[in-house]
Amino acid sequence: MILPNQYYIRAKQVFSEEAILDDHFVLITDGIIASIDKSADANIPVFSFDNCQLLPGFLDLHIHGREGCDIMDAKRESIETISTSLAKHGVIGFLGTTVTSTWDNTLAAFSTIGEAYQNQPSGAQVLGAYNEGLFFTEDHKGAHDEKYFLPLSKDNIDAIIAASQGALKVVALAPELPDSEDIIKYLTSKGIKAMLGHTNANYQQTCDALHSGACGGVHVFNGMKGIHHRDPGCAGAVLLEEDAYVEVIADGVHLHPAILQLIYRLKGAKKMGLISDCIVAGGMKDGTYRLGMLDVKVLEGVARTESGSLAGSTLTLEKAIANLISLADIPPLEAVHMASLIPAEFLSVQDSLGSIKVGKRACMTLVDNNFQVQATIIDGNIAYCNEETETSK
Repeated sequence: MILPNQYYIRAKQVFSEEAILDDHFVLITDGIIASIDKSADANIPVFSFDNCQLLPGFLDLHIHGREGCDIMDAKRESIETISTSLAKHGVIGFLGTTVTSTWDNTLAAFSTIGEAYQNQPSGAQVLGAYNEGLFFTEDHKGAHDEKYFLPLSKDNIDAIIAASQGALKVVALAPELPDSEDIIKYLTSKGIKAMLGHTNANYQQTCDALHSGACGGVHVFNGMKGIHHRDPGCAGAVLLEEDAYVEVIADGVHLHPAILQLIYRLKGAKKMGLISDCIVAGGMKDGTYRLGMLDVKVLEGVARTESGSLAGSTLTLEKAIANLISLADIPPLEAVHMASLIPAEFLSVQDSLGSIKVGKRACMTLVDNNFQVQATIIDGNIAYCNEETETSK
């Protein structure tokens, strides 16, 4: 469907930045949200979705791949496939996320992300690169092959920055590594966020890293020392530090529903961001796949290494939102914003993305009552539409 330069979308509910609005009209003019009202100008076309909710487009800030393609393929075609697949699930922007591999392959992957950052794919947009790999420790390595871990050095960081052509936004690291505090400060000076993960750091080491400028925890509770009553660990530190941001994989496997509630009670709605951590197997059948340098087996949608460690997920963000609502009793608007506005604020793009608000880019998704995506709109244009979606004009 080709949309005009100016039109309304009317939905059963509109999840605006401030509230859930019933039966409202959202005016889109040249790709920008121009108004949100109870009525419409009779001279402007209206596309009505009586059985849908209009949500802000999702931002997936930690994703490795989908539908048989991986960021580590270091191929433009793989970026395109991932981008198109994500648009089917309401995602309008993502960070291409690496995993531990050879140095040459890592730099090639960052170069490919950088090129896509400059020349955007046709679906969900590449908002930058996320380095998850290389700078970890063995104790909580997860699906990262420790044979390829590298020193956390300024030279290695600079090489990644150069390869990504300005696209590098996040670096995950283990704070117990030598020189970590200096590297965290260096990353911060470059406008790159340091996140703490795949680490055996204790509570104090984590607090020191956070006070040096680290932003929070990578897929909280997973790939880090958990809470013990004599050492709250990395998990305890990022949960208790008021300004720390935590990534959450709400697939019902990585985190028990009670832990989802615990995170919500400690972090509130402002510092809890949903991620998919999806791998190449997303949207595919169960089977054996490759993640970085390791084989992973997917059974009933759950990916594990041969040692039994969880290896990313096959999750999509609309399912994560539904899980937060059903499993953790989180209010729907807050759950939606954990996949949109909160990640946008983390990336400092909230002035243009992340919520349905006048003046922001028209990047939105339509879902049915079961949070199944029916259409995705990026800058006022259709990026995905379910052929069975009913609209009246």
